[in-house]
This record gives sequence, C-alpha cells and structure tokens, in this order.
Amino acid sequence: MSQRTDLLTAIACMATDIAPDRIVRVAIDGVDGAGKTSFANELADVLRDFGRPVIGASVDGFHNPRAVRYARGRQSPIGFFEDSYNYTLLKQYLLDPLSPGGSGRYCAAAFDHVTDKAVPFVERTAPPNSILLLDGIFLHRPELRAYWDASIFLRVDFSRSAARSADRDGTSPDPSAESNRRYVEGQRIYLSECAPEKHATMVIDNNDLAAPVVVAKALGDLK
Repeated sequence: MSQRTDLLTAIACMATDIAPDRIVRVAIDGVDGAGKTSFANELADVLRDFGRPVIGASVDGFHNPRAVRYARGRQSPIGFFEDSYNYTLLKQYLLDPLSPGGSGRYCAAAFDHVTDKAVPFVERTAPPNSILLLDGIFLHRPELRAYWDASIFLRVDFSRSAARSADRDGTSPDPSAESNRRYVEGQRIYLSECAPEKHATMVIDNNDLAAPVVVAKALGDLK
C-alpha cells in the first residue's frame, strides 16, 4: 500500500476503536487548500470498508449569508475569521443531534453560499454506530473543540495551499496577492488565536499529497 493509504487505514482503525456502538465525531481541519475534503472522502471509503456507516459533511454547508460574511468589508480578514459560518446552526442541525444524548436526527447542511440562499431542511437519522467526518476550516475554534472525539489538522504551507486553491478555483497562486489577503490573513488569525495544532488529536503534514506524514500526536493517542 502507499504511504497515504497506510495512514488512512491506521486512522480508520483508531477511529473505529473509539466507540464501536455509538456515533463518533471526527473533525478534519486545515487552511483552505490543505486537502481536507479529499482526505475526508478517502477516509470515509476506508471506514465503510470496515463496516462503519459514515456521515460526511462540511462546514461549508453552514455559511452565513453574504451580507453577514462581508459586513466588515469584502477584504476583511477579521470578517473572514469571525463571520464566515453560522456555528449556531452547525451545532443545532448537525453536532448536537450526533453528540452523546442527542436525538440522532440531523441535517447536514443549512445554506448554499453560491446562491446565497438557505437550502431545504432534510432530516436524516444516523445509524447508532455512525462516524461523522466533518471537514472545513476553523474547526478548532473554542466553541467547537469539545464536540470532537478525534480531530485531525492538515498542515500545509500557504504557498502550497494557495497553489491548490488556484487550481481548484482559478484564484491567484500567490498567497501574498491582494486578492488572497482576506483569506490568508484570516486563517493566520485563526492559527494564532486558536492554536489548532495544539488542540488536534493528530497533526499531519499534507504538503505532499502522496506522502502525508504525522508530525504530532501518536496514532495511539486517539481516544
């Protein structure tokens, strides 16, 4: 197996061991362009091969309306960090129902930031041994940390993440470009104020997609 497959398999093994008979909540965090969604999707495939139902979701399904996101100005890094997401709905629709003592009835998204409209409320019932994989930025904010049974932070240099975002979105590959300032500086605020690498169960260097490397926290620390 490849180095990436080996790591995904090891993480899947540890995640399934956290609790075999209840919902396990795993966050996959990192700056924009870190490879979070791809990592989550690949991990989901391995977990399903292990026989665990997977609930895949993204914090991007819980954006605030455009008027809220840009209330401090379209170029504001603080606005990007503070106003991008509706954490109240994220908790109400997804995290609280899937937490111990929750109903198990959840909704995986609330808002489409492209159309700037709410999406229909579609309620689903989670199998009792599901594993939630939530990917997105800012997932180690203080108000979210307690929700995670395990969390992964994908460490990627801004030069690499900006290049990936450029390939995906057609944006500038230069992290110092003015068009990237809102996003790069907003994420620097997050890294400084919330110290995600300090709080993550595992930190993975994902600069080389084919060869991710665990750089902090042993796999055995997952619990």
